[in-house]
Amino acid sequence: MSQDQSPEKWILYLYIAGMTRTAERALANIQKICQEHLDGDYSIEVIDLLQHPSLAEDRQIFAVPTLVRQLPSPLRKLIGDLADSEKVLLGLDMHPVVGK
Repeated sequence: MSQDQSPEKWILYLYIAGMTRTAERALANIQKICQEHLDGDYSIEVIDLLQHPSLAEDRQIFAVPTLVRQLPSPLRKLIGDLADSEKVLLGLDMHPVVGK
């Protein structure tokens, strides 16, 4: 079976400043979205800027929580608790897995 696009693993980073309620909601929301739309072809790394403060400037993170789509290119950033799944899908240019 061939598809128009070969599946590519999504690499996401969620930048937080402590595991606050907003950070917990953002993580739960992006996990749910990825489970529903990426068929396991993703990884989410949570990076706490309280533990790694230099990363905020290095990676241009100005607000938290911030979700960064590292791969597939191009890089995209979303800020907030990611509760509006339609906006998250649009912002990440995420398309549901075909045939699921």
